[in-house]
Amino acid sequence: MIRYAIIDDEPIAHKIIEQFANEISSIEKAGNCYDAFQAIELLQREKLDLLFLDINMPKLSGFDMLKTLKNPPKIIVTTAYKEFALEGYELPITDYLLKPFSFLRFLKAVNKVLEFKQDKEKSTCAPKDYVEIKVDKKKYRVKLGDILYIEAQGNYCKIVSKTEKLLTLHKISDFQQELPKQFIRVHNSFIVNKDAISATEGNRIYINKVIVPIGRTYRKKPDL
Repeated sequence: MIRYAIIDDEPIAHKIIEQFANEISSIEKAGNCYDAFQAIELLQREKLDLLFLDINMPKLSGFDMLKTLKNPPKIIVTTAYKEFALEGYELPITDYLLKPFSFLRFLKAVNKVLEFKQDKEKSTCAPKDYVEIKVDKKKYRVKLGDILYIEAQGNYCKIVSKTEKLLTLHKISDFQQELPKQFIRVHNSFIVNKDAISATEGNRIYINKVIVPIGRTYRKKPDL
């Protein structure tokens, strides 16, 4: 069962989302929040799997709230402003629903969360030592231990392993959620394999002869 909360300053938005959600038996409501501070308090009390998050809210925007969360649940953004999609590109967002949205579009977004949970449960039962990378129409199976680092390049990510470099249409925030703990985000554009780090110096990480920068917001990570 997916437990969700609605964060939106408009009561009508809560009503619409609840009506749609009531048609899906695999999700249940855990709370309603009308600003970001109520949402933070709810997250401290409850274990949630999904947030329907509005962006343009008083006091603290949805994106600013999301940046304060260390391990956020899945996020489906609900907004009337399509221009916010670019701003949230680097954030761990599953889908965007542009108001007003249909039940069919709502269901498609929720199914992404359900599919992710199912895949996660399968991987927990039988952990994989590889990741599948899709390049154009071809799938590559790359061993986790062989991956050195992942670099975001616009709408793509470059996966650099011991033997090859692959460019895939994939968000770096998705890799951050999918990969095991041996991989850490050290920059908006980089995820590194801790086992591949040969040295660190100041704000730089050395992986073989490659220098990877450590971003300002990632410098105090305890696992670096």
